[in-house]
Amino acid sequence: MRAVLLLAVLAGAAVVLLVGQALVRPDQALIGDASFAPTRISPNADGKDDVSLFAYNLSRNARVSLQFEAADGSLYFFRKDEPRAHGEYSVAFGGVVDGWVWPGEALTGEVLRRLLPDGDYTWRLIATDSDSGARDEQSGVLTIEDADSPLPVISTFSVWPDVFTPNQDGISDRTEINVYLEKGAQLQVWLLGEDEQRIYVAPRKEGRKPGEPGRHIFDYEGGVDLGADPPPDGVYDVVARSVDDEGQVVEQRAQLTIRNGGKPLAEIVPQSIGVDVAFAMQPWDYRFLTSVARPGALLDLPANVQDNRLTALTLQVREEMLVFRLTVENYSEVPLRTTGPPPGTVYQQDQRAATLNAFDESGAWRVGIDCTTAETDYPWRWALGTDNDLYEEFDPDSGNTYSYLPPGEQVVVWGGIRFNHIEDRNPQNCWAGLIHEDVEVSIRNRNVGSREIELVE
Repeated sequence: MRAVLLLAVLAGAAVVLLVGQALVRPDQALIGDASFAPTRISPNADGKDDVSLFAYNLSRNARVSLQFEAADGSLYFFRKDEPRAHGEYSVAFGGVVDGWVWPGEALTGEVLRRLLPDGDYTWRLIATDSDSGARDEQSGVLTIEDADSPLPVISTFSVWPDVFTPNQDGISDRTEINVYLEKGAQLQVWLLGEDEQRIYVAPRKEGRKPGEPGRHIFDYEGGVDLGADPPPDGVYDVVARSVDDEGQVVEQRAQLTIRNGGKPLAEIVPQSIGVDVAFAMQPWDYRFLTSVARPGALLDLPANVQDNRLTALTLQVREEMLVFRLTVENYSEVPLRTTGPPPGTVYQQDQRAATLNAFDESGAWRVGIDCTTAETDYPWRWALGTDNDLYEEFDPDSGNTYSYLPPGEQVVVWGGIRFNHIEDRNPQNCWAGLIHEDVEVSIRNRNVGSREIELVE
């Protein structure tokens, strides 16, 4: 009986306590103390009365919208149905709202943020309780004056080529993004990758200064020239966005396709006989004589090369020729473009690839042989493989057909050099290199298989 009486007393006390709290602190409004200060601004980036501080607090979690209604009934939004936790908030408002355009106004691109026109606006902060759905609203008046500022319009925006292959093969390795700003503004260009990741593109250094009106050029090679891997192959949105001092934002978009992108990697790998480059001597025959007018016979692939000792290799000038054989591996994920002359070609000492109608081509890979007394670097050059090792691809922009060594493939390269005179330095060293023309001769492939060569009459 005493226990029942005690429970009744406790229950009654709890009821009294709850009623008392309700009388002392009734249910709070969802929005409290919403206001602008000051209530008149001139958002023209002159540093005077450009912004107003909007402050409010929420007693509960809610979704909020802040809208402005003009005298003609037009609605503009600064925030629209955004979640907020309970607490106090403040934000600087400079007259810029979600993008809009005048009826019949023709603009290139999309206006993301824009200044309100001059006038008196009724502002409304609308909050909806996240749990109950109850709605609360507060309003007031804000005046905007001297806010007539032109948009940072992007009048020109182009991407060419819109399909490119960032793999340093000299064919469509770069794309140029052309942007023209009608007024001074902060300008950024990026690609949208997976999960909306931004891949920023840097402008050309020799172009206009950042923020200046006029034409701005962005040169993009996928990062390959800096040793980075390009974005994965696919179709990307290219975004150009301009933001002026007032906070107005204009954006343009185009599409860019990346194909066969990647960092090309190759090296000269050791022969099965234990050397990187197998050098040997072979008798000269006039059937190997090659010129632009007369293609000579190709040297057969040297087989079972036995002269691999690390001693001087002796050759008779004009009567014998230096023959080499080596293996190149493409260990990258992209094809390697190459150009002639083909393996098996025999050079005269004073000949170069250009004299055989095989000119240097930017981005092409070739094997080169160099010697101590050579007048130029790697004067004698050969393609990475024969027609049977390579595949061809037609480029519609240039109208040319190019040859490629597929990824992951190894190929044997060989050839000969006929020395027809003896230089002051004798003996001399000769070696091989792997040349990525107008790009680099990598350190690991710069001086491979060096061998001492002595010329005798």
